[in-house]
Amino acid sequence: MIADEVANWLSLDEVASQLGLSTSKVRRLIEEHVLFAVKIEKQLMVPADLIVDGEPLASVRGTMLQLMDIGLSEPEAIEWLFADNEYLGEKPISALRKGHKAPVRRAAQNLG
Repeated sequence: MIADEVANWLSLDEVASQLGLSTSKVRRLIEEHVLFAVKIEKQLMVPADLIVDGEPLASVRGTMLQLMDIGLSEPEAIEWLFADNEYLGEKPISALRKGHKAPVRRAAQNLG
């Protein structure tokens, strides 16, 4: 389950504070797949890994859209990002945080 794979979660208010935005703008970023959220105990929570230096991790949006384009649901795409990946030798989200967008997208293509 995704909640077990993510070490640190942020509430929408915490994300808004870190990004210097309103909570409604954070909701818009989620709708646009710039960020994503998962309901945990009836509250939308965002993985802390999606925020880097006070900004949303830029490579998440394109990667999420690619995963959904090949047929994964949003929850499946999120799980894929946080699961160990044999092709990458690490979790895709870890590779994205290191700036390795191209290998992550190649690994995602292997799913389709």
